[in-house]
Amino acid sequence: MALYHCLLTLHDNVFFATREMGILYETEKYLHNWALSFALFNVNYIPHCYRLQGKKAQKPSYLDEDSEQNLLHLNQAEIYVFPAQPISWSYQINTFKAAQVAYYGKSKQFGDKGADKNYPINYGRAKELAVGSKYRTYIIAPDNIAFPRWIRLGKWAAKIKLEVIKIPNSLIKNKSGTYICNHPLNPLDLSINTRLLLYNRIIMPPVSLISQAQLMGEYWQSNHSNSSNSSNSSNSESDNHDNWEAFKNQNPELPNQLTLPIGAFYGARNNIAA
Repeated sequence: MALYHCLLTLHDNVFFATREMGILYETEKYLHNWALSFALFNVNYIPHCYRLQGKKAQKPSYLDEDSEQNLLHLNQAEIYVFPAQPISWSYQINTFKAAQVAYYGKSKQFGDKGADKNYPINYGRAKELAVGSKYRTYIIAPDNIAFPRWIRLGKWAAKIKLEVIKIPNSLIKNKSGTYICNHPLNPLDLSINTRLLLYNRIIMPPVSLISQAQLMGEYWQSNHSNSSNSSNSSNSESDNHDNWEAFKNQNPELPNQLTLPIGAFYGARNNIAA
């Protein structure tokens, strides 16, 4: 198994309705790991259903073992995708006209006589993540896995470019105890041996994420060599494999420090997945 760093660059506006506030539909700045998992590994690892009918057509199937298209297939393939953290992002607000339907109405100030002045009765505004925004995520996967170059994500199937870097095992060390993880996490996917102490909640469907979390348990941490070891080493190639700072110099998109929980998988705290 290997740990991969993945840089995502938006080449289209990304939209998904995280919050609906009147006529404003807002997209959260974080990217949910379940959505990313389907975008990355659909068809090759997760069966892609041609058509769904009846109750299953409107029922989420993320952790439903009775549904053909679910994330539990990735557990069997030993693949896990963490939520994506924004590195640099911006928004674009677009106005759209909504259809006039009987079950959906606006207050009179948005319609009534105002419609006589070439003003739409029903309309909305979508706050979308803009082109050029960059995100970081991590993927646990086998050594021989092949990643797509481009994926589609969000309501508009936005085009996103992927740049994947395999992190050498020598740069990661296993530790145990209390630690702080600056990368966003999905609490339902954390191992039952990982204890949540403090965190900020990111409210978004289908499952709220957490950020800046303080946890207790086993975790990975980037290997930062001290100054004495760096000065005594004469082999620069060896430094690049044992020193996180040297590896980051070659790959500037990497964070200054990496800390991630060990044992995460889809539905780790769900009885069916376990």
